[in-house]
Amino acid sequence: MNSKKATRRTALAAGLALALGLGVAAQASAGAPRTVSGSPDDNITRIADFYGAYIDAETDLDNGGGNLTTELRTYYLTPAYLKELKAWEAKNHADGVLQAQNTPRSWKVTDNGTADYTEATVTLTWGGGDTTKLIVDMTRTTHKIIHIGTKGIGGK
Repeated sequence: MNSKKATRRTALAAGLALALGLGVAAQASAGAPRTVSGSPDDNITRIADFYGAYIDAETDLDNGGGNLTTELRTYYLTPAYLKELKAWEAKNHADGVLQAQNTPRSWKVTDNGTADYTEATVTLTWGGGDTTKLIVDMTRTTHKIIHIGTKGIGGK
């Protein structure tokens, strides 16, 4: 095949991928297939699901989260902690879930253990590659977030 034909085919394939919304995701997954799994009974999965959905909602082009972020907070956080979070936001003029004024590019959740509740480290990665670590505590019974901060409720 000549190079002009190959170039046209590559450009056509890239244009089609962008038109179908595949863009970077198609390029990133061009290697071996990836698998993501979880369980509604696993608090680490639930924390990762919350941060994934929350960041997706914040980065949506339509209205930067809007009602969806409010609904996610109501679903995943205890009412008492939601009240604390709103007070923190009023005082700090930032998003309490992300503890920042902007939205990260990616996140990672790591289990820290504990007996009475689940403590996880959420690592947020920002546009320039800087990271922020937050500690998120979740009940084992109701699977609701009871704390987000730079230290866990146990003081770690």
